[in-house]
Amino acid sequence: MSHKIYSIMVTTGDRFCAGTCSSVYVKLVGTDGESTRVKINSDQGLSRDSVTKGSPELVELEAESFLGITDDEWFCSSVVVKTPEGDEFLFPCHCWLSSSEKEVVREATAKLIFQETKTKSLAHREMQLRRCQQEFRWEVYAPGLPEMVESDNALALPPEVRFSFTKEAEFNLTLGSAFIPLKLNGLADNRDSWTNFHDLDQIFVDKKTKAYEYVQQHWLEDEFFGYQLLNGLNPMMIERCQTLPTNFPVTDDLVRSYLPSGSCLKTEMENGNVFLCDYKNLRSLVGKGNVINGQQQYLAAPLCLLYRNPEEKLLPVAIQLQQEPGEGNPIFLPSDSCDWTLAKIFVRNADFNEHELNYHLLRTHLIAEVFAMATVRHLPSAHPVFKLLSLHFRYTLQINIMARDQLMSLEGAITCICPQYTGIGYSGSLTLLKNAMDLLTYTSLCLPENIEARGLKEISTFYYRDDGLRLWDIIQTYVEGVLGFYYPSDDYVQRDSEVQLWIEDIFKKGFVEKQSSGIPQSFASVKELIKFITMVIFTVSGQHAAINNGQFDFGGWMPNFPSSLRQPAPTCKGETTESDILKTLPDVGTTVNTLAAVYVLSKKSTDHYQLGHYPEQLFVEKEPLERMEDFKRRLQVLSYDIKARNVGLPLPYTYLDPENIENSVAI
Repeated sequence: MSHKIYSIMVTTGDRFCAGTCSSVYVKLVGTDGESTRVKINSDQGLSRDSVTKGSPELVELEAESFLGITDDEWFCSSVVVKTPEGDEFLFPCHCWLSSSEKEVVREATAKLIFQETKTKSLAHREMQLRRCQQEFRWEVYAPGLPEMVESDNALALPPEVRFSFTKEAEFNLTLGSAFIPLKLNGLADNRDSWTNFHDLDQIFVDKKTKAYEYVQQHWLEDEFFGYQLLNGLNPMMIERCQTLPTNFPVTDDLVRSYLPSGSCLKTEMENGNVFLCDYKNLRSLVGKGNVINGQQQYLAAPLCLLYRNPEEKLLPVAIQLQQEPGEGNPIFLPSDSCDWTLAKIFVRNADFNEHELNYHLLRTHLIAEVFAMATVRHLPSAHPVFKLLSLHFRYTLQINIMARDQLMSLEGAITCICPQYTGIGYSGSLTLLKNAMDLLTYTSLCLPENIEARGLKEISTFYYRDDGLRLWDIIQTYVEGVLGFYYPSDDYVQRDSEVQLWIEDIFKKGFVEKQSSGIPQSFASVKELIKFITMVIFTVSGQHAAINNGQFDFGGWMPNFPSSLRQPAPTCKGETTESDILKTLPDVGTTVNTLAAVYVLSKKSTDHYQLGHYPEQLFVEKEPLERMEDFKRRLQVLSYDIKARNVGLPLPYTYLDPENIENSVAI
């Protein structure tokens, strides 16, 4: 009597050096038994009788070295098993195997912990979490800040979560192309002031974008100053002003000429036409600036009042550079000529610090790392939330380790936006991050609520809001469709001990157990879970793209985004000249090192997964696969609409076009 044979297809992943010379063996594990170990491509088959009654649960993969080559690693993408009856089962792997290891992978059907009925699958689930909790351990970065992965360097991470060869090679090549010419021509170490703006225009000539050139041409204009607070690098500071802060004594007499005839500040605030940017997080740092190349740097904590005129243009009308009002802290106005230009530069420097440390580093990179760590530590590969989120954390751990080692360390290997070249310095950076943690709330991370809280629902030409809210809705619909399939009722969420441990870890490690953050400590309903995961995906994809991708566009022209200032904020009016502005701006070396950094951080890698692109198949059920296709279609429509709108804009807003959004925080 002949045996009925299982056929097995093992796929090597599309990675550099993914193949192997080793002999690869496979074994099937079922409910009541397991097969013999069989070498791939051998004539021996896997008989039905030797496997199990019913469908296979697990696949065991093992490689044996060829001629004693022990470091010949193999990257297995997946295993597909076809039963004698013609049924196919997918076993996702997506990991590297060395000759000294065995890898056990389970069939792709997603299950919640209380749905596990097979002993071997449950044991595999528990084993996988134990291994991940050993490989990915928490470590304190600084007291009061989100915790991070414990790792001496990126190479200590498991190879599955590290950069691909392509990404690493491109990253190093981009670094070299940005920094080596600056070193060779002596600019990187030049401590002189810029003598004129024309000389500043001669660097990075071959790397300029159209947006860079637009910023260079319009940075002095008040209209553009207001525009980029909505659609520039940092659309997160501006909010509607309904009552003037008591420490910002702007009177009607000061701004009367900028308001409609017969109107006043109170009326315009009631009509929703007055807005405020308040950089109070920097207050405790004033007078504690960094020292760069032996020269003291200076910080301000400005308040900037803006008015939306009848032509719907958002214009700055008053700037106070320090938080305490007084004789030595004048309120600068658009009529103040060079004083006004210098005041706006101090605001842009304050925005640099808030952007890079609060909204970029903390609210995308560090929080994304917390989400990633909690996911790998508490959600096994069979969990539907793991499958939904896994590719949204691709490369996040490595890029964050590199950021801490090379950008946020006292001696960054990349001499750029590390403390060596910022006016705020290392100690000041940690202080600002801790100040920002007090304002890091669940509401502020949820775009619809954030826009509502800041009173920005009605203001026109706010493309970050328009594109972001549509993107949020698309993500939420996708998440709702997928999770609704696995969680048909709130009871399923409440019984899911793994997802409850997941959110508890996020609350403790990411938000340092601050009740004021509003971050849930547990989930009681499907609705709560959908909202939180929508926020996670939006944060690591769209929000990071909006905050990161335009760094060279808006920061490449240094006066628009200075990393440091070498003169203190003016304490009186009428004394500033263009020469004073050049003496205040960063020196040549600080400028070019910072510009090289923002260029590197804005450069898209060819090895990126565009939002909605999931080449590693993790789901097999029909419902989530259909939801995924719908997600892609809706993203394509959004992309088309954004491109159509941008045709009529002098400065297109492209950062939330899904084609320009990566699935994860990977740069």
